[in-house]
Amino acid sequence: MRIVILAGSIRKNRKSIQVCRYLEKQLSGRGVEIDLVDPLDDPLPIFDDFADENPVVHKAVQKMENRLGIADAMVFVTPEYNGSFSGVLKNTLDYFWNEFSGKPIGVAAVSAGKMGGINASVQLQHVVLSLGAYPLPVKLLVRRVDHVFDDNLNPVDEEFVRNADKFIDQFLWFANAVSTAKKPKKYENVS
Repeated sequence: MRIVILAGSIRKNRKSIQVCRYLEKQLSGRGVEIDLVDPLDDPLPIFDDFADENPVVHKAVQKMENRLGIADAMVFVTPEYNGSFSGVLKNTLDYFWNEFSGKPIGVAAVSAGKMGGINASVQLQHVVLSLGAYPLPVKLLVRRVDHVFDDNLNPVDEEFVRNADKFIDQFLWFANAVSTAKKPKKYENVS
């Protein structure tokens, strides 16, 4: 199984990337092929309808289109900004549709506060539905993200580790169930 983790922040001191890397490590440890798509490394300009006319933008879009297209499932990781998910994530999502359609997608949201990005996660699950994808009902909410990892990016918050393990278990089950269900059934001739 191939899973894309789509990072939702490009800020200098972003904390959500720590959650991305933790999920990447944990999923890889379970034998899953992971592609961490980081818009800081592969930026897309603000979406407009004329992206195909610019060869540089077209090349960047096509590169990401290929990475997203071969994924069996995805996890979107976003900080909560002003009660919603990040603009950079929304911009990335606006470029694509077919690459998300019919795929299982998990949502992880982080915040510095005690609510763990719940508003961002709920809104993002609605967008996942609008993309024609299947949102995992369970969300990973990371509260007080500034206190979850030590300086070596090791988790120090036991609640986060428990919640992340539950999220990963549910996500892998869901991704396998949806991927299996999407395969066409073989029917025998009953005549």
